[in-house]
Amino acid sequence: MNMKYLKIFAVSLLSASALVSCESQLDVENMGGYVSSEEKQKVVEAIPERIDASVAGVPAALNQYMLFGTRHNDFGYPSIMLMLDHRGQDLVGLDVGYNWYGYYEDYSDVDYSYYMVNLIWQPLYKQVKAANEITALIPSDTPDDALKFDLAQGLAFRAFAYFNLAQLFQFTYKGHETDPCVPLITEANADAAAANGCARSTVQEVYDQIMSDLNTAVTLLSGNPTVRADKRYVDECVVRGLRARVELVMNDWDAAAADAQYVIANSGATPLSQAEASVPGFNDLAAANMLWGVLIEETDRVVTSGIVNFPSHMGSLCYGYSTAGAWRKVNVKLYNSIPATDVRKNWFLDASKKSAGLTTAQQAYVTQNGAPAYTQVKFAPYGGVVGTSTNASDVPLMRIEEMYLILAEAQAMGSAGASTGAATLQSFVSTYRDPSYTFSGASATAVQEEVWQQRRVELYGEGQSYFDILRLNKGIDRRGGGYDEAYVFVIPAGDPCQIYPIPMSEINSNPLISESDNNPTASQPKPVADN
Repeated sequence: MNMKYLKIFAVSLLSASALVSCESQLDVENMGGYVSSEEKQKVVEAIPERIDASVAGVPAALNQYMLFGTRHNDFGYPSIMLMLDHRGQDLVGLDVGYNWYGYYEDYSDVDYSYYMVNLIWQPLYKQVKAANEITALIPSDTPDDALKFDLAQGLAFRAFAYFNLAQLFQFTYKGHETDPCVPLITEANADAAAANGCARSTVQEVYDQIMSDLNTAVTLLSGNPTVRADKRYVDECVVRGLRARVELVMNDWDAAAADAQYVIANSGATPLSQAEASVPGFNDLAAANMLWGVLIEETDRVVTSGIVNFPSHMGSLCYGYSTAGAWRKVNVKLYNSIPATDVRKNWFLDASKKSAGLTTAQQAYVTQNGAPAYTQVKFAPYGGVVGTSTNASDVPLMRIEEMYLILAEAQAMGSAGASTGAATLQSFVSTYRDPSYTFSGASATAVQEEVWQQRRVELYGEGQSYFDILRLNKGIDRRGGGYDEAYVFVIPAGDPCQIYPIPMSEINSNPLISESDNNPTASQPKPVADN
């Protein structure tokens, strides 16, 4: 057996499980010389428990605690979700000291020398690194179903990371295919990247890799009898759901519709009923509508920290930064656009600081703690315990409801046509959210706009709103939304501040990316009159 490979294999496993921080995400371990499929197969068959540990490290990379060591908004992908939602126009954070996301809300994060952009760049490349550990170790032609499942995890999580990176460090796919995107690191070029650095690949090249990884993962999981241990891992339907998201961005409408329809028909997941959706929730991956998410255990470091976690910043019914004064609200205009008959209106306090979806104890808690009007109360506290300081709530990454919205948009924009897409949207909303809802949709773009409106409400606080702004080439207008003065912006579509620059730390450590290779310098927007 190749002893050089075994030595490197052991080091790789250690790095994957420990998730050691480094200055540059391109400073990956040397994977050694050429290793045949036969040699890989012997290794993984000899020590399967180590493969299992490496695979477990992939979803664990979503839930990293304090990669930088001191920041209370440094807890992995759930924090990135909050960063991006604060950049948009639907989640309203207050201009107070306890709001750790104010730097994203006021676009201070456009400065590539600040830590803010690194809190997005580094966790996502850590995800790539953890995924590459698996794709480098398991032979692509393995006949073993369990190993096929494991390899699919690496491919799918890598695709997820690159999909996020691609959308944030360059403008959307359509019309920007030849623009520089992000460095593309896989098991195939890890050695060269570690030794020499890695240049930015084009948007097309990154999306080609994303689609290749997802397509292969679907093949590996299709008909595979291996069952995921829990919803922190992906199955075929989750991978198809991810692929549907990518296909939306690529405007591959019929493919997106086909994938979304497959997930609806085969996942076994069902949308929340009107009654279920009328009260706080969205904190438990065991729920029937959950497809995939970040599974949180009470012993996780983000939980034992008390306040360095998603519920601390986003929960209005538990202990944390929100209830200490950094409340998250909904854009007043968006709130007012929700019909009174739509149960999702209960996800937010009204102008009188009340919600019909709260129990007496829940209402008393937000009132006693001084929650302002339009505060969001969408996310239930862990275990349903009002005021709990055990913030071990799961964080949703994909719900079945999203697939219905993808299906409606993709049908309207694709060959099925506007009437089919409108009918899908009508059926979903009237059945599960608003019995009085009516929508006909005279054109494909009208359906797309209405789907965007529904996504803004349905996926509020789940880290997708900013991606939709970029995907649909929208600007940002916060006027009249209830923002504090410092955060009232009007940002036109395509403004350089809408995407991130490559961080200075990466440019300093990567010899193949220079200052001239970076995205155009963006200016922090100036507040405007709130009218």
